[in-house]
Order: sequence, then structure tokens, then C-alpha cells
Amino acid sequence: MSSHDNRATLLIVDDEPINIAVLSDILKHQYRILVARDGAQALARAGGNVIPDLVLLDIMMPDMDGLEVCRQLKSNPATADIPVIFVTAMSQDVDESAGFAAGAVDYVTKPVRPAIVLARVKAQLELQWHRKQLAEQNQTLDRLVRERTAEVANTQQVTILAMATLAETRDNETGNHIRRTQFYVKALAEQLRRQGEYPELTDDNIELLYRSAPLHDIGKVGIPDSILLKPGKLDEQEFEIMKTHAELGGAAIEEAEKALGDSETSFLRYARQIAHCHHEKWDGSGYPQGLAGEAIPLAGRLMALADVYDALISKRVYKAPFSHEQAKELLIKGRAQHFDPAVVDAFLAIETTFVEIAARYSDSETAQ
Repeated sequence: MSSHDNRATLLIVDDEPINIAVLSDILKHQYRILVARDGAQALARAGGNVIPDLVLLDIMMPDMDGLEVCRQLKSNPATADIPVIFVTAMSQDVDESAGFAAGAVDYVTKPVRPAIVLARVKAQLELQWHRKQLAEQNQTLDRLVRERTAEVANTQQVTILAMATLAETRDNETGNHIRRTQFYVKALAEQLRRQGEYPELTDDNIELLYRSAPLHDIGKVGIPDSILLKPGKLDEQEFEIMKTHAELGGAAIEEAEKALGDSETSFLRYARQIAHCHHEKWDGSGYPQGLAGEAIPLAGRLMALADVYDALISKRVYKAPFSHEQAKELLIKGRAQHFDPAVVDAFLAIETTFVEIAARYSDSETAQ
């Protein structure tokens, strides 16, 4: 056969040579023909180097009948998609439902009529072609969706990174503070998920929380240098101005969300919640809104503990670094006052992880 022969290949299976000859004569002008004299030979040919596009299969054969051959073809992934047309004598009492249950797509009765055989074969090959086209289109669509999803995720990551870099350039705290707090937030979220009752903490949402945590102080870009970079403790009036960074940060991210559409499904929703709410307190004494309890978004409650812990163990111009044990004592004291009790419990369950994160991303002036 020519290597350029693009005709479909048919496998004719029958234990009677005359029947093979009759079908071959009808079909050989339009199709390439393979033949098999029994079930075992049929299975070998179907799984060989040239996989047939369709099988014409006699039902009544010795050793292995056509029903069993069909079942075995359909159970093998390499041949399962090959359409099978059963060929049966009109005098035979055949249970057609058994044939369809075995995986056949059609029946042709003997003595065969050329026009019927050609029409049935052509119809099934066209159906098979359309099935393959649809499968290929689905594969292409799946690939495009995966590529688009990866592109969107990359765009989201770059957007958050760009915003975080902007925040970092205006903040007198170190980049390692940003890295530590985002790992604290991720560790707390994973522990809360283990504790249960937090269906929103899926893998994707925890990843978004992790990426968004560096934006907690983005509002500081709106704070005057004289206050933001002051080498000492702020006075009362300066502190009031500094406190506005939470509202400024939340508002800035909200404006970005409006351009994206629904803020409740925006990938920036956690960034907005973190920036706006990380200074809220469980008892309602925080700022900027004085939210209390679960009215504070979970993202803000997680960031509140992470931010305070890191501030406590870090050296500032106005204070020495606290030890982990001192910081832990103050967090416990703030349970149900400053902090969500469940978040404090999560911290206590994984406090060694916090110590490890602090050590891994330490500043030269950070206590261990």
C-alpha cells in the first residue's frame, strides 16, 4: 500500500473465507482492507501497527464469538474507540441488545447488499470523524483555557508584586518584614483550615492571602515623609495621621477593583481587606471603622496577629526587640480583645513555625 494512501482502513472478521471475499469486493475500491479469520487474529490485527478505522465483525465464530471480540476491543484503551458493525445471517436468532451492550454501533445482515454495506460503513466513519474532530477541539479548548488561566494568574501576581514594591519603597520597615508577615498569614490560614469551619480557606484562596499580605501597608504611600520616616516615636497628632494609612490603602485597592468589576470576586479582595482592616480589633476598639468580632474580614484578622507579632520581635528606634516568649505572652493577653481567639489558638498550635519563619527571614537587627 502507498504511504500516501489516505483512505480509511477496515478490518473484516469472519471465519468463512467466502464472506470475507464478498465484503472485500464491495469495500476495497473505497477503503484499505485488513482481514482476520477468528477472534484472536482480529484482536491482534486491531491492536497492530495499523489500527483500523472500523471493524466489520461476524457474530457466530468458533472459539471466540463476535460479542466477546467486541467486548475485548472495547476494554482495551488502544482499540476502544474503533466503531464495530456486527455482520449476522438473517436466519440467525441474534439478540441485538446484547450486541449494542457489547459496544457495537450497527448491524448488517447476510446476505449483504452492497448499497447497504457501503452506506452503513460511510455513516459510521463520518460519525467517527466528527467525534475525533470534537475531541481535538475540546483538547484545544482545554489547552487555551489552561494557558489563559495561567496568563491571568501571572497578571494577578505581577499586579500585586508591583503594588507591594511600591509600598515597600515608601516604608521604613524592611523587606523581610513583608516576607515574614506573608508567611505568617499563610501558616495561620493553613492551621485554621485544619481546625475546620473555614470553607473559604481553599488552596487558591490561601495562595491569594499569601500574595496579598505584602500590601497591608500600601496606604503608607499617602503618609508624609516627616511622619513616615520620623526616627522616633510619633506624637498623638502624628499617630492620628499615620492611622489613616489603613483607610488610604483600602480605598486605593477598591478603586483598582472597580476597574475589574465585582469586588467580591476580585483577586484583590483579600488585599483590600488586609490593607483596610489589619488594625481592627476583635473587641471593636481598632481602626479605621471600629469593627468587632467576625464583622472584621478573616483576612484582616489573620494579618492583625501576623503584623503585631512581627513588630514585637523586631527592633525599632523606640524599642528593643521582644523574644518569642514575650511576644507570645502579649498575643495571649490580647486574645478576644485585640485578636480573634481562633487565630490566637492557631498561632499557639504552630508557634514553632513562626519561630522558624522569623529565623529564615531575619533582619540583622531582628531578635531570634
